[in-house]
Amino acid sequence: GACLIVPHYRIFAELSWVAGAMAVGLLLFLLVPFVPSSIVRPINGARAWINLGPFGLQPAEFTKLAFVLLMANYLRHRKTYRRFTGLIPPAVITFVPIVLILLQPDMGTAMLFLPALVAMLVAAGAKLKHFAIIGVIGLALAPVSYPFLLPHQKERITALIHQYQGDTTTADSTQFQTRKAMELIGAGGVAGVPETKSRALVRYNALPEAHNDMIFSVIINRFGLVGATGVLALYFVWIASALAIAARCREPFGRIVAVGIATFVPVQAAINMGVCTGILPVVGITLPFLSYGGSSVIALLMGVGLLVNISIRPPRQMQRASFEFDDDDEI
Repeated sequence: GACLIVPHYRIFAELSWVAGAMAVGLLLFLLVPFVPSSIVRPINGARAWINLGPFGLQPAEFTKLAFVLLMANYLRHRKTYRRFTGLIPPAVITFVPIVLILLQPDMGTAMLFLPALVAMLVAAGAKLKHFAIIGVIGLALAPVSYPFLLPHQKERITALIHQYQGDTTTADSTQFQTRKAMELIGAGGVAGVPETKSRALVRYNALPEAHNDMIFSVIINRFGLVGATGVLALYFVWIASALAIAARCREPFGRIVAVGIATFVPVQAAINMGVCTGILPVVGITLPFLSYGGSSVIALLMGVGLLVNISIRPPRQMQRASFEFDDDDEI
């Protein structure tokens, strides 16, 4: 992240198309069928990592940063997105990484791009009524997408419904990970359990991905509701700080970049916590700054570096505020 602090953040606007092209190229490389398994080895059924020897590169994590830079560069000199039809080009750009990541398949990461796009468009002055219309249409068409889901994705949705109904027929199969996570959470109570007991519970509970996707369950087991509240408070402070940096920055590119980075983290954290607590179906997604991982941690630190870069560049004197529009001539 430190390497992104020194050069002025506006330099990354000129490099955004290069970053976007590299990200798409790496995502396409993952899907090439004849690439040897020693280079692209499926993990948990997903072709999401490139083997670099001691380090596994996950291009989707860096694609999030490239997407933020590319979209910020696209939006900074335009106002066509103030019209309903003007939302189509940003949507098309966004669906490129979404489709490529879904083909891995990695639904968890793919789910993060649309909320980030909406946040950046709102920060740039897009109209909320347009998003309300799109949201209603999306909800109406959501059931139509179910037949296009992969079998394991349908099973996870069905398992969540069974869980709400109290049906335990899939408790040792599709519901296994969620059930184990909820058992650890329940054992944590209000204040958690001592370290030795918590280690034993985690070990013999046999929760899959306890150090990674399901780390939030382990935290609650050790520190209880108090610990969970503390984690939420830290995320709130981080998000508030990122949004404060965005509000302080009058330069269009920097403001949208800060908003994009600030959106990815809470949406990803909310989905991860929803999975651990049994509110959402199981998707493979890490808890930002807390889950074990290489690419995820590096990408997050690069995002923090960009935020620091924007924050240490004070707005120029007499610089007008960005994204101020009159609504008279726009629909």
